[in-house]
Amino acid sequence: MKPESQLPGPTAGAEPDVSGQAIIENQKSKIQRIWAYRCLWIVGVLVFVADQITKEMIADRLPFGSYGKFAQIEVIPGFFNLVHVGNTGAAWSMFTGQSLWLAVLAIVTLGAMFWWRHTLGLQHRAAQPAFGLLVGGVAGNLVDRLVHGHVIDFLDFHFGGYVFPTFNIADSGICIGVFWYILWSLRQPATTSET
Repeated sequence: MKPESQLPGPTAGAEPDVSGQAIIENQKSKIQRIWAYRCLWIVGVLVFVADQITKEMIADRLPFGSYGKFAQIEVIPGFFNLVHVGNTGAAWSMFTGQSLWLAVLAIVTLGAMFWWRHTLGLQHRAAQPAFGLLVGGVAGNLVDRLVHGHVIDFLDFHFGGYVFPTFNIADSGICIGVFWYILWSLRQPATTSET
């Protein structure tokens, strides 16, 4: 039999084993950090799902390229129509034919928003819905570019002789999100650097 001093066990002055507790606390802190951005995630998922469902409904009802008097669904005569067109560019068809580069730009944008989330103020609850709209919209159009090679646009508005560029739910989310964030930013107190 070994003497008592040679038996395995904690040595004098040693810290108790807390690795299991540290893992549990670390997992809890990760969940808490994710939950802190819940407004962003909820709004982003809602915009993304609404965008994809409406695009699927349009694709099921109208063949691609449906635009014009006999091809569209007239909702409000002379004002609002449902169409099914593709956009390989950005807003207002800028950069037409650059769908691959715009998809790369969307991925970089989503990554940048994550990387600089503290600098952008995403820890503030009031800013999170703005970025939820942006993330949901960017992700919705990104999926279109990767799956179809173009963004599906279907909301067609006419204001007298002016035809507003056709758009979708994702585009609306992006525009409203940018506007919301600008308004929120303007209302924040200016930070002064101490010398």
